[in-house]
Amino acid sequence: MLKSAMALALIASLALTANASAQQVRILDENRSWTSYAADDTAGKVCFAMTKPESITPTPDGYSQGYIYITNRPSENVESEFNLVAGFVFQPDSMATISVGGQVFNLFTQNDAAWLDDSSQSTALASAIRAGSSMVVEGTTAAGIKVTQNYSLSGATAAQQSIGAEC
Repeated sequence: MLKSAMALALIASLALTANASAQQVRILDENRSWTSYAADDTAGKVCFAMTKPESITPTPDGYSQGYIYITNRPSENVESEFNLVAGFVFQPDSMATISVGGQVFNLFTQNDAAWLDDSSQSTALASAIRAGSSMVVEGTTAAGIKVTQNYSLSGATAAQQSIGAEC
């Protein structure tokens, strides 16, 4: 069930970024809490490592499933791009944070998504995720409620290795 939901989320993500007619999505590997995928689109190959939160506190009204993606798009020279789909709409113009291994990274938000505020930190965040055991995302909903999502990093290293080898 998780794998199908993640594949659907991947397909939806690709549909937003490229011509859907050329896409072929496949699972590269399943690694405990993480799954890695690859897809071919008109711009070239795209690979994602994905996971979902183990817990969310409190669960916001209207919550849909949240996901974290780490993406490689070789044709665009993108490696280890972090993206959060929170499952709720963030407060406009708010920042979120991700904490892993004693490091804190700021995320800018837009609607229900968040990305690193400083994209030059992508490699440092990817390294922290590989070295850590858990990570915490904190953000504020459009209703002003602070939400905490907890993620397992079990399998993250293998998932990142899978997408690195493929893309």
